[in-house]
Amino acid sequence: MITISVLLLASLLPHLTFTDRVNVGIVNGKEAKPHSRPYMVSLQSNKTHICGGFLISDEFVLTAAHCRNRSEFLTIVVGAHNLNTMEGAARIQVKSYHKHLDYSKTPHRNDIMLLRLQKKVKKKKHVKWISIPMTGEDIETDSVCSVAGWGSSVLNGTQSPILMEANVKIMNKAKCKRSWGKDFLPSQMMCVYGKGGTCGGDSGGPLVCGNTAVGVTSFGDYNHCNSPKHPEVYTKISAFLPWIKNIIGNV
Repeated sequence: MITISVLLLASLLPHLTFTDRVNVGIVNGKEAKPHSRPYMVSLQSNKTHICGGFLISDEFVLTAAHCRNRSEFLTIVVGAHNLNTMEGAARIQVKSYHKHLDYSKTPHRNDIMLLRLQKKVKKKKHVKWISIPMTGEDIETDSVCSVAGWGSSVLNGTQSPILMEANVKIMNKAKCKRSWGKDFLPSQMMCVYGKGGTCGGDSGGPLVCGNTAVGVTSFGDYNHCNSPKHPEVYTKISAFLPWIKNIIGNV
């Protein structure tokens, strides 16, 4: 099996100098303009970053199902750019976990989870939610989108305390299927390609096209981040709209 949840590479965040940080984070990425992605959140266990996520309302965070072990207690950091200084950030408890009931790790299926926050967040400069698709339409092949996170830039590398970002392009489904075979399920997944990409610690973060989050970072190559042979795979949010609406509408 060549796949691995990119979550599994999480490590403690060191205090880095500016010189250090230009080479960490999203693969071939750059530092995001501080607070330019106010929907981004850090999922943390014992105050250590393990996954990304994103606000889709004042009460719910969308992330990947594999980002939480069965009994793990998570906290959410909103409004952050630098996880070391936590300037402008706030830590919020999770009230309830809504992992997709049909989630499967092997093979990857239904890798999506909603987190209901203990308290509603107030929209402000550093904290806002992002739109998700309204319909099930696919994103056009070769569309330029973006990813962001506090993950590492190489396999087993050091995670970045600074939010990093990179542009990617939507890959043709047939090409992705040829790369992944039965691991890729076109009805609920999408692939990207490009110079930049995600790595360990970026799981659960959004794939953003325009001003809309269309995917959730799910899995990639076991041996290489941003692999040219096995492109990164994202859970397609539009395939789960009924599930999302059902949970949010019944809390």
